[in-house]
Amino acid sequence: MASVSKDSKGYRVRFVMPDGTNKTIRVSGFNKTKAEEIARHVEELIAAKASACAIDRRTANWLADVGQNVHDKLSSAGLVEPRATSNLGDFLTGYIKRRTDVKSGTITNYEQVRLNLVAFFGPEKPLRSITASDAADFREWLQTDEGLAENTLRRRCGRARQFFTAAKKAKLIDENPFDGMTVTVSGNRKKERFITEAESQKILNACPNAEWRLLFSLCRYGGLRCPSEVLALRWEDIIWDASRIVVTSPKTEHHKGHENRVIPLFPELLEPLMAVQEQAAKGTVYVIMRYRSSNQNLRTELNRIIKRAGIVPWPKPFQNLRSTRETELMETYPAHVIYRWIGNSEAVAKKHYLQVTDAHFEKAAVPKTAELVAISEPETAEIPREAVAIQVANKACETMQTAEHKKKDNPPKPNRFRGSADGFAKFRGERLTRPGLEPGKTEPKSVVLPITPPGYVVIFRQGSVVAESSADFGELLADLVQGGDAEVAACEQLVRGALDQLANRLNVQAAHALP
Repeated sequence: MASVSKDSKGYRVRFVMPDGTNKTIRVSGFNKTKAEEIARHVEELIAAKASACAIDRRTANWLADVGQNVHDKLSSAGLVEPRATSNLGDFLTGYIKRRTDVKSGTITNYEQVRLNLVAFFGPEKPLRSITASDAADFREWLQTDEGLAENTLRRRCGRARQFFTAAKKAKLIDENPFDGMTVTVSGNRKKERFITEAESQKILNACPNAEWRLLFSLCRYGGLRCPSEVLALRWEDIIWDASRIVVTSPKTEHHKGHENRVIPLFPELLEPLMAVQEQAAKGTVYVIMRYRSSNQNLRTELNRIIKRAGIVPWPKPFQNLRSTRETELMETYPAHVIYRWIGNSEAVAKKHYLQVTDAHFEKAAVPKTAELVAISEPETAEIPREAVAIQVANKACETMQTAEHKKKDNPPKPNRFRGSADGFAKFRGERLTRPGLEPGKTEPKSVVLPITPPGYVVIFRQGSVVAESSADFGELLADLVQGGDAEVAACEQLVRGALDQLANRLNVQAAHALP
């Protein structure tokens, strides 16, 4: 039997081993209920040891989940075997060696974090002795001593948390010291760079050979990841007759359905592809052949090319090429199509890829009317819309300012009719056949006749005109009716009668009545 007692230091469990030895386990920090639960499991362990039988399932489960402190006391009393333990260096080496399911690039990242952990804690540091406070100190060390950027140290702490999660599952530790630490990588807008078409052409001209021009084009215009997707591209992936390219994606192939994606054979890719194909030897499998060695540092070489083009290199050169292309395509195609072509999710695109460019601000500053004129004018079809729109907007502003000056210099005289008969001159010689305006009709139903002194305003289906005088008004009637003198006279009489009735109803001399 195991008994529970309490003294000034807390509860303790007393029991007798099968050989008659009296043992005591202190369980300070536990309440009476927990101490009695421990005593019941101790009795089960003693009975199993005395009978050389397996312990029951409930005690086995409790023993698997019990804290290391209690487990160590049970082990010291001879009730259970000590738990497997490991130091930091041995555990990390064994974990990485067992991860044969990941790519070589991931192993490289694991090794980098292993080196950081061993450098900070030492290879002989027991896993159980590493606390949450130690993990926080490790993070600060990465930032201050190693000089890592925020996103980089988040990635490394995230991998460290992954290591200790595996240790927890193996019952080597009770708690993960990296739990609760922020490890999510956030987008860094300061490192964004939109590469314009003019800059892209300069870089293409600075490329040393056809393969580099194609490599740059695949990233800038195809949105491929470099080096993984660019170096995985095969000639059999180019579907010339369908104008499509099958892109193998090593980064996302572990996600079902994302082993590859299909993108258009964009016009910007056609010439670079054909140039490399002409130089390729018969039977060549991969599109890019000269830069496949692991010793090739493509980012360093790209920065050299950018400098030769007279451009200052930007951060994350290859990702910003993909980002630029995705931003461009978003202006033309639906979002769900772009996500498929580029190979990322909506959340990732918004967080790390889509940019706000100078062109967005310039487009927003163009008046809508000018933009519509730029689109509709056939003579401006060969000129970029933005350039035409800006010209039209500037011209409109000049015209409005000139008109304003003329209006101030030549104020209208109150005793004269305003307007011009030129507004309806374009209808001369045209035979209007709309319903209600057919020749011979004495009631032009499409004509509305309000009075707007000092002048006549006639509004009909095709527009409105202003007549300065009675003579002009008569000419307008003749153009509308296109009939003989009798029809004109009848229409004029009807019009004048309607005008008189309207004027009498308004009972003002300078009224404005608009429909």
